[in-house]
Amino acid sequence: MYERYYGLSEKPFSLTPDTEFFYRSFTHQQALNVLLVAIRSGDGFIKVTGEVGTGKTLLCRKLLDALEAEYDTVYIPNPYLTSSALLDAVLSEMGITQKPKGNNHLARINDYLLASARRNRATVIILDEAQALPEECLEAIRLLSNLETGKRKLVQIVLFGQPELDTRLAQSNIRQLRQRIMHAYQLQPLNRDSVRSYLLHRIKSAGYRGPELFDHGALRRLHKFSQGIPRVINVLCNKALMLAYASGEFYVTRKHIEAAAADSQLQ
Repeated sequence: MYERYYGLSEKPFSLTPDTEFFYRSFTHQQALNVLLVAIRSGDGFIKVTGEVGTGKTLLCRKLLDALEAEYDTVYIPNPYLTSSALLDAVLSEMGITQKPKGNNHLARINDYLLASARRNRATVIILDEAQALPEECLEAIRLLSNLETGKRKLVQIVLFGQPELDTRLAQSNIRQLRQRIMHAYQLQPLNRDSVRSYLLHRIKSAGYRGPELFDHGALRRLHKFSQGIPRVINVLCNKALMLAYASGEFYVTRKHIEAAAADSQLQ
């Protein structure tokens, strides 16, 4: 609606996790670095947590892009499944459509991993929204992490989840899985300076080439209402741009952010 008004090629604050809009804040870049170093070191099990809206799924997609040339990847975006359905999904992502004999999923997956290892291809399984994993699936993942040769792990597993994932993993009956996690990282919200840089990055990525759209008052209120959570920033900025456009104004000011926050019931 307002794209032509601002000279944009697309909406800059869509909630779709588009990697072209990935903003390399300190916390997101550090998380990506930790993931890549850990995976390339063959460390086996990695966990990334963050509050709702902090950019876990976008980071996950960015990781998949970074791994594409070097690794075979298996991406499970919604792991709220039975253990059998989860392993079926892993096989499907591996390109294996035939049901394993006797429902022996692990043996079929192990065969695939061994074949990949012979081609010098390592495999990474990435599970998003891992806090939703049922207990039986957590046990299936632990068994997957057991697959190895005498010299190295055949598969590496990355869990992305909300902080509730830590609560799940703290349960005594899941301690064997928790002990296997070699690296963990917690995503942090953006600070005020990063919020400004985030906005500049998003609108520039969407094709904007003019002066700054958000004034200082708007930035201060935006940080206050969003608490630095990227998803909330996107919602507020999209609404604020629509309000400015609808009123015939060009710049986004404090009043537009406050109106957007009121509409989103954030005041």
